[in-house]
Amino acid sequence: MSKIEKVLYTGKTHTTGGRDGVARSDDGRLDIKLSPPGSHGTGTNPEQLFAAGWSACFIGAMGRAAKDKNFSLPAGTAVDAEVDLGTASDGFLLQARLDVSLPGLSRDVAQDLIDAAHQICPYSKMSRGNIDVTVTLA
Repeated sequence: MSKIEKVLYTGKTHTTGGRDGVARSDDGRLDIKLSPPGSHGTGTNPEQLFAAGWSACFIGAMGRAAKDKNFSLPAGTAVDAEVDLGTASDGFLLQARLDVSLPGLSRDVAQDLIDAAHQICPYSKMSRGNIDVTVTLA
């Protein structure tokens, strides 16, 4: 396992009430209600937050990979992320799918960019070997 040599940022939150609670960041920018997935509650859930964070990070990683290859991401670049919460014989598990849209790029160039981003993105690194992940080009 690799260890961080230089911390670039630390996200800090305080959560109470679990899936029926609230989460707030120390800087006040995040202040959200939480509700269990599939409930009629008005809040979001950890799976949605994970999907949003991972998709945003993945776009950033694709931007870094594109810069390394001397081009920019096309307008309209997007990642649709789905994070499933489920059960198996050993308890609760997550699985995820990232569907990447890179309009205007050839399939080969887009796939190379996706492959590079999947190696760069910290969320991808965290999940690798731990949950079932599928990354596809739309």
